[in-house]
Amino acid sequence: MNYSPKTVFLFFLSCIVLIFNYGLVTTAASNVGLNYGLLGDNLPPPSNVINLYKSIGITKVRIFDPNTEVLNALRGHRDIKVTVGVRDQDLAPLAASEDAVKAWFATNIEPYLSDVNIAFITVGNEVIPGPIGPQVLPVMTSLTNLVKSRNLPISISTVVSMANLGQSYPPSAGMFTSQAREQLTPVLKFLSQTSTPILVNIYPYFPYATDPVNIHLDYAISKSKAVVVQDGPLGYSNMFDAMFDAFLWAMEKEGVKGLPMVVSETGWPSAGNGDMTTPLIAATYNGNFVKHVDSGKGTPKRPSSRVDGFLFATFNENQKPPGTEQNFGLYNPVDMKPIYKLF
Repeated sequence: MNYSPKTVFLFFLSCIVLIFNYGLVTTAASNVGLNYGLLGDNLPPPSNVINLYKSIGITKVRIFDPNTEVLNALRGHRDIKVTVGVRDQDLAPLAASEDAVKAWFATNIEPYLSDVNIAFITVGNEVIPGPIGPQVLPVMTSLTNLVKSRNLPISISTVVSMANLGQSYPPSAGMFTSQAREQLTPVLKFLSQTSTPILVNIYPYFPYATDPVNIHLDYAISKSKAVVVQDGPLGYSNMFDAMFDAFLWAMEKEGVKGLPMVVSETGWPSAGNGDMTTPLIAATYNGNFVKHVDSGKGTPKRPSSRVDGFLFATFNENQKPPGTEQNFGLYNPVDMKPIYKLF
């Protein structure tokens, strides 16, 4: 069969269009999620942000409160699993009344169930240990009962920090503070009943910035290939794994074994603290976290359980405290250009 030069040209042109459209837009999805913070006065519209997530293959997003604009922008994007936070200031009234929890759910979650993939609701952000820590478990219990009664595939948990550990070195010495034992252990035992993950914020940057003389940068940013910390039979070449496992050991000392753990936040600032915070260092740490998650490998204590987690954060947020806090973003909010290449 003969084809005219024009037909051949049009065929190749159509191939180029297909390659362009699908090669650029379709990105291999990463298992890493992103935190979507809103503490800035120059942030792009949520619909643009969702388009950004789609373009870089992000399928998990965490928001800190049930923001209407963001949740509306997520409508129809059921390939993105969303973690929604209950605001800390809402805990007291919710802890006092199951009816208040039902009303909160009806207002903030119910309207989106048909076309937003809400996978997690987190009750409070780093409020355990602390004065409002005891309010977490009652709200978690009420929300868990509510989603169970509706047969909804939504997990209920809370987000805690490494401040719960009174000791973390070596990892096997990991132990909770007395206040964490009082407030967190009942939460962990409640989560254990359904094997629902506890969400933990893990930032090697902070211990490194506190003691850069004794903590080597390569160990902190997961660049070291050699074992730096030997803890009995377990060897650690990076601080992230050591911090993760210290939390596991602390849970085990409270009789909680095998509970899944999700990293709700980790990251490294690209500016704000001299030569400890450069785009190159931030790109190295965050890039190594992405590799860790996407490799499917676990930590020395749980080698067969893949690490699951979220990077902090999508954008630099200019309404956060000045310094490093404003520089954890992967993208500049004004033009949405990457501060360094990651995805």
